Amino acid sequence: MRASRDQRILQEVLSVGGLSVDELARRLDVSSATVRRDLAALEKQGLLRRTRGGAAPVEPIHDDLFIHDYSFHEQMRMHTPEKRRIALAAADLVQEGDTIALTSGTSTALVARSLRHRKNIMVVTNTVNTALELSQREGISVLVTGGYLRGNWFSMVGPTALQTIRWINFDKVFVSLNGIDPVRGLSANNEDEAAVNRAMIDRSLTKIAVLDSSKFGKISKAVICPASLMDVLITDEGAGDAVVAPYREMGIRVVRV
Repeated sequence: MRASRDQRILQEVLSVGGLSVDELARRLDVSSATVRRDLAALEKQGLLRRTRGGAAPVEPIHDDLFIHDYSFHEQMRMHTPEKRRIALAAADLVQEGDTIALTSGTSTALVARSLRHRKNIMVVTNTVNTALELSQREGISVLVTGGYLRGNWFSMVGPTALQTIRWINFDKVFVSLNGIDPVRGLSANNEDEAAVNRAMIDRSLTKIAVLDSSKFGKISKAVICPASLMDVLITDEGAGDAVVAPYREMGIRVVRV
C-alpha cells in the first residue's frame, strides 16, 4: 500500500511540477499528516523535494552546468504540461529488468526524470544530461555511448556512439524527434542525431515515439526512419483523430494523454 502511494505521489508531482500537501491529500484520499510523512521519506530517498506547504520534483543536477544554453532550455519550456504527461505515460511502459534506450531530446529527458521510482533497469543513452539525471538513482544502471559531444544538446554522436549501440539489444527505445509525417517518416534537425536514433531503433524490440502534438505534419531535413517502424506513439490530446488516423492504419498504437 505504501509503495503504491509513493508511486502515485511521484506521478502527481511530476505531472504538474509541484503540488501542495492538501491537494495531494485530496487526490490520494488520505490525511495531510500521512502525506507529510510520505513526502519526508521520499525526500530522504532523493526522489522529490519538499517545499513550503507541498512538494516539487528534484531539480536536475545538470541545470546549473548548462544554464547558459538557450536552445535546450527554451525547448524544455515549450508544451511543458503535455510533455510531462507524455513522459509519465512512457515511463509506465518500462518494466523491471528492461534494458531501454533514450535518444536525445526534451521529451526523452522528461522520460528519464519520470523513471525515478523504477528499479532494476538499464538505461542506455547518448546524452550527458540524461546520464546525469539518472546517475544517483538506486536500481537504475546507466550506460553512456560515448562519441563526439554536440554541446548545445548535450548529446554524443559519431562512429563511437554507433558502435556502442550496435552491441546492445534493447527491450524498448524511446525516441524524441523534430517532426513526423505518415509518408516522409520520423525526422530530426541533425543528420548525426538521426543516425544514432536510427541505430537505437534498429536494435530495439519495441519502438516508442514520444512527441507533443505540434510535431505532427512537420518534416525536418534528416530522416530517422519510416513511421511504420514505430510500435507506439505517445502524444497529447491536441493530436486529433484525423491526425493520428494514418498511423493507426499502419497498425501503430497511438496513446493520447
